Amino acid sequence: MTYQTDLKLFIDGAWAAGEGRDCHDVINPATAETIAQLPLATKDDLDRALDAAQRAYPDWRGLDVEKRASILHKAASYLKANAKEIGALLTQEQGKPIKEAIGEVYGAAQMFDWYAEEAKRNYGRTLVRPTGQRSIVLHQPVGVVATFTPWNFPIYLLAKKVAAALAAGCTVISKPPEETPGSTGAVAKALDEAGIPKGVFQLVHGVPDMVSRHLIGSDIVRKVSFTGSVPVGKHLMGLAADNLQRLTLELGGHAPVLIFDDVDLEKTLDAVVPQKFRNAGQVCVSPTRFYVQEGIHDAFVKGFAERTKQVQVGNGMEDGTQMGPLANGRRPEAIEALVDDAKSHGAELMAGGTRGDNGFFFQPTLLANVPLEAKIMNDEPFGPVAITRPFKDLDEALHQANRLPYGLAAFAFTENLRRANILGDEIEAGMVGINGFAISGADSPFGGIKDSGFGSEGGKEGLETYQVVKAIHMQ
Repeated sequence: MTYQTDLKLFIDGAWAAGEGRDCHDVINPATAETIAQLPLATKDDLDRALDAAQRAYPDWRGLDVEKRASILHKAASYLKANAKEIGALLTQEQGKPIKEAIGEVYGAAQMFDWYAEEAKRNYGRTLVRPTGQRSIVLHQPVGVVATFTPWNFPIYLLAKKVAAALAAGCTVISKPPEETPGSTGAVAKALDEAGIPKGVFQLVHGVPDMVSRHLIGSDIVRKVSFTGSVPVGKHLMGLAADNLQRLTLELGGHAPVLIFDDVDLEKTLDAVVPQKFRNAGQVCVSPTRFYVQEGIHDAFVKGFAERTKQVQVGNGMEDGTQMGPLANGRRPEAIEALVDDAKSHGAELMAGGTRGDNGFFFQPTLLANVPLEAKIMNDEPFGPVAITRPFKDLDEALHQANRLPYGLAAFAFTENLRRANILGDEIEAGMVGINGFAISGADSPFGGIKDSGFGSEGGKEGLETYQVVKAIHMQ
């Protein structure tokens, strides 16, 4: 499939092309070739987006919930009907295998469908009062929302924010990543085709610092939702302070995986290795720090290395590819530096460890017995690298799992139910997976603690982040 070249902004119900705007090169990470030019929003474009969102808000907020839900369902139907074509765009601009890309499109559609129905369950409550008096609690939309999303799951993460905000009755200005404009533009196309009123949703690309300062600097925006790095999240939090804008921040992690010696080792390895290299490890909840009980550590490393060497790396559009390239040219260099640093501290390279010849490839990599002093033990690699260390007992495992400032996701594998209960209670993370990796769904909250941010997306909690609470007392 040939990549589309007519990339546009979507503001106040209209599509805007180049028209003299500065442009950004869109790169295919499998070939390192430029495949399109993306027009970047000007300050005038952002002002038009702000004005449109503000004008559209009262009518969208007041629209019958059934009509609002119908538009979200229609957007979901568009995404599902065009999943193969949209998935191909995503693979060409982000790199992930086409099967994963198509699955992401369906995941985005699920978000729109689920929040279309959750909008109808936006219940308040009535408080007990004396006869003739009433006290009620309402959930109302917060207002105009600005969302900022990354390139690793550009369609799904955009849909997760936008579907919830629209369902809550907010109007939205979204800035997706410049690396993946074709696939995220398809979300705007889905809403446009679904008949969303003018000004309810805008999609803008641009220089990140300029766009974030301009949107967050406006008192029109009442809520900011960001997924990305810890430093940028802290920066946006500072910008939001001036206007006291509400925040949801999902800032990544460095997920520990605790493997105890009572597991079925082969079954566990078959589960963890594909999960580690999904999306080339560019997943904020990717299992990365493997702490393995000392009696099975060496056998675990051996089995992990064997499976890692069998992962088929290549262009995501080609049949049989299990892992594609990294998303941009900065990532292979960053991963190589972390691997070299770990080796210099005494880590054992068991598989991979090298860059590819073309595109932005890096081989699936396993480092064993990694010292705590190595940078990769403390900084999120966000790439196809797994690292292991042995542990002696439960207390040591919990200490290692909790020692970093991150707290997004964590995983543990054990057949001991009491131990599983303790792990669920004591691991410091917003999400914990026991004997599996299914920790994210439309109906469940997704979010972290500590330096991994605050607030949740998904589930009823995701809807509530775009709402304010009002108590009304009648006597």
